[in-house]
Amino acid sequence: MTLDLNTFLAIFAMAVATVFTRVSGLVLIRHVEMNERRRTAIEAIPPAVLMAVIAPTAFAAGWAETLACAVTAIAARRLPMLVSVVIGVATVALLRAVGL
Repeated sequence: MTLDLNTFLAIFAMAVATVFTRVSGLVLIRHVEMNERRRTAIEAIPPAVLMAVIAPTAFAAGWAETLACAVTAIAARRLPMLVSVVIGVATVALLRAVGL
């Protein structure tokens, strides 16, 4: 297997961009005064990202996926992200098993 230089540079650039965005977020948040409104907005980001990733597939695949997406959205409002994902996966598996 050979590694093309352009492929290597693309992967490297994506890795650098990922590290930069994560580190810059940690550095910049130190300079922001956290009030309740900002804290609420920041806490809403993970469920919003989860739904943005899941929704296109859920609505294009079938009823089991669509219902599991709704269950995941409801779970993500109160539970940690990993628990919400596990609930969503279990829901879609259960609904597929019963033939929906």
